Amino acid sequence: MTLKGRHWVALWLAGFLATAAAVVWRQTAALATARELRSLQSVRGALETSRAAAAAAVRRARSRAVLVPLAASRLGLRVPQDTEIVILQDPRGR
Repeated sequence: MTLKGRHWVALWLAGFLATAAAVVWRQTAALATARELRSLQSVRGALETSRAAAAAAVRRARSRAVLVPLAASRLGLRVPQDTEIVILQDPRGR
């Protein structure tokens, strides 16, 4: 059985339509992936901002300006005077 001209045209047309459909599907999938990536990048930016704010809060809570008043009020501690500080030497030497 030999294929006539109109059969070849139909086969080429079917092949072209299948290829075009595959390209359209791939582009649609790429656009959906790009949309999801943009969404994830915005979420990441928000999380990084939140992380920076939390790190700043931790640094502030660990600062001397916050800890000294807390130690004074809760534990009754105070900052020693210069004359009250004793520097101990290592008995093994250097």
